[in-house]
Amino acid sequence: MATIPREAPWTGVRKEAAASSFGRTIWMWLTTVDHKKIGILYILGATFFFVLGGVEALLMRIQLMNPANTIAVGNTFNELLTMHGTTMLFFFAMPLFFGLMNIIMPLQIGARDVAFPTLNALSVWLFILGGILFHTSWLLGGAPNNGWFNYPPNSLDTFNPFAGGIDYYNFGLQLSGLGSFMTAINFIVTIVNMRAPGMTFFRMPLFTWATLITSVITLFALPPLTADLFLLMFDRLLGMRFFDVTAGGNVLIWQHLFWIFGHPEVYILALPGFGIISEVIATFSRKPIFGYTAMVVAMAAIAFLGFGVWSHHMFAVGMGPLVNSIFSATSMLIAIPTGVKVFNWIATLWGGKLEFKTALLYAVGFLPIFVLGGMTGVMVAVAPADYQYNMTYFVVAHFHYVMIGTVLFGSLAALFYWFPRIWGKTLDERLGRWSFWIVFIGFNVTFFPMHFLGLLGMPRRIYTYRPELGLVTLNQISTYGAFILTLGILLVLINVAITALKKERSVADPWDARTLEWSIPNPVPEYNYLQLPQVRARDAWWYEKRHGNGQMPPAEPLGPIHMPSPSILPFIMAVGLTIASYGAIFREPYVIWAGVIIFFVSLYRSMIHEDHGYTIDPAAAKEVTG
Repeated sequence: MATIPREAPWTGVRKEAAASSFGRTIWMWLTTVDHKKIGILYILGATFFFVLGGVEALLMRIQLMNPANTIAVGNTFNELLTMHGTTMLFFFAMPLFFGLMNIIMPLQIGARDVAFPTLNALSVWLFILGGILFHTSWLLGGAPNNGWFNYPPNSLDTFNPFAGGIDYYNFGLQLSGLGSFMTAINFIVTIVNMRAPGMTFFRMPLFTWATLITSVITLFALPPLTADLFLLMFDRLLGMRFFDVTAGGNVLIWQHLFWIFGHPEVYILALPGFGIISEVIATFSRKPIFGYTAMVVAMAAIAFLGFGVWSHHMFAVGMGPLVNSIFSATSMLIAIPTGVKVFNWIATLWGGKLEFKTALLYAVGFLPIFVLGGMTGVMVAVAPADYQYNMTYFVVAHFHYVMIGTVLFGSLAALFYWFPRIWGKTLDERLGRWSFWIVFIGFNVTFFPMHFLGLLGMPRRIYTYRPELGLVTLNQISTYGAFILTLGILLVLINVAITALKKERSVADPWDARTLEWSIPNPVPEYNYLQLPQVRARDAWWYEKRHGNGQMPPAEPLGPIHMPSPSILPFIMAVGLTIASYGAIFREPYVIWAGVIIFFVSLYRSMIHEDHGYTIDPAAAKEVTG
């Protein structure tokens, strides 16, 4: 009998080596504090939750395709609706943009990392484990079923006991929200303190400005939501009565606090998309963005005004004509800085040497979709008319044109634009163009009919309707559009998979781009910049290619590069908080204490551990990067 040679790939030796390599890879990702790897973790996690949210949306559209469908009825439909909305907003859109910011922003300002690398790692694990906790509700007692804004009294234990899954909503959002809050602080400190020499505020790329302003909004918008979640937690776990009207509580407390967060949340998601669109349009127009200063001021104005419009979500609750008039006026006022941005994008495109790569197609496709969403936004800002639109599919259409139009088209523009920078390879342009047209058509076929469904009186959050109401055809068109949109997204994922299998890498600057992140080698070194660059103009990389020697001038002599050490403690801290959350959900005090102890022991260990990082020899690094 022949024996298997010891060097054969299926022997135990090779298996052990493979297992060892696999283990090292897992350990590397669990302990990383590198902003680029953390950004990739954010993006991969957001993509996973996007698939879950997309499946939930598709099931709802199939249910609504015909009046008599029984695919998802009653409480199941409510669960799908709640999980879809919450997932897309809190576990897809926000973390996706945080991932892009993590990767791109430090490169754009000429930094080697973010200000607090360990805090950055804790943030991403809180998001991932919070999302997992939220979605395990499907398996452990029932998913949340009260809509993504979770109004009481329906969310109270009296009407929605443990099996309703509201506690999963509460603790999942608290965990991920804590991570988002820390990320905002991290980004603000990084941008203020770690810009390369010469990178003044008004030389920063617009995506970096969007990151800074979004982080400021997040810093001030999340505390009201956190307070809301704590009040609900006290009501459900400790028997308090903040929202119980029979005991002197007030359900409008939740609505006000939620929408003080909820409308700035719109701009937490929109402003990063605005920054992406600005970068893509400027690069492929071969000209600077038109009205740079006006664009910055417009973003700041949007952020400021966004905190003064929350009650337009509550026109129908009886606040009175004076309050409704004030919030109606501020809601219309915010259209002015938004319109400035749209006109500036068009002016940048006008007369440019346009190169219609896939990224630019998504950026240009975003413009009519966002304008239409803005127009319907002005319509719902008219308080008397809002009584007609309120709680109908017209609002669903408006919301998706503004939010999904911005997030989906902005993120896909970013994917095709920065994919060579993040993963070192260029996506297939032919597949990319096909995906754009399918996504663009599918999006509009899905959501445009919803305007008319709303005007015909179809309410939100219903799983069936009477056939004689004339809603069947429009619902069928909308469902067909959802399948077309799904096909377009699948084509994007296929493109990513095919590109990942390619061996050849792209050049460092495939687009002849303008900003600093394209000035470094491909793949991006662990330390980003061998020497911190000296920035001499806005669009620094474009300037050096045209007026310098094609390289960024160094702002410091060649010397040892200090880097932070990897750490498993952020992951353990996030696990501890997750265990405590499960203990609270299942009303198990010992499990709560176990999770709290794990968290504080890990936190104490990280505080007393003197880790001075490590240094990279610049000579060896220069030899590797050439």
